[in-house]
Amino acid sequence: MALHLKIVTPEKTIFSDTVGNAYLPGADGELGVLDGHAALVTALQPGELRYEKDGTTTVLAVGSGFAEVTQHQVNVLTDMAMGEDQIDEAKVEEAMKRAEEQLKGISHDHDAEEVAHLQAMIAKSLAQLKVKRRHHH
Repeated sequence: MALHLKIVTPEKTIFSDTVGNAYLPGADGELGVLDGHAALVTALQPGELRYEKDGTTTVLAVGSGFAEVTQHQVNVLTDMAMGEDQIDEAKVEEAMKRAEEQLKGISHDHDAEEVAHLQAMIAKSLAQLKVKRRHHH
């Protein structure tokens, strides 16, 4: 048997294929999944999702969401999944700066939802930058 990884965003299925392993940014830290893993559902936080296929490791920046793991399948539902080549570093930095500035301008007791939204945007930006820069150091 082999592990099947499916990554889905609201827009489309990003990836659906058999992989050697998958590493997900779980709420409690990185979660490694191999074929035959115990079934579980876990929340994802913005970060790096890695998988290996035919000896090549692919890294994606993912947003928040959740993963459903069964013995031979991993279904990832996330609001963002981007490969290194899709990430525009300058744009991401700009969006992050804007979000940070907006965050400074909000009184925190004022609008918890807006604060959470901006914090999520910042976390996703950081995830993208980390993926983009990992090979350049």
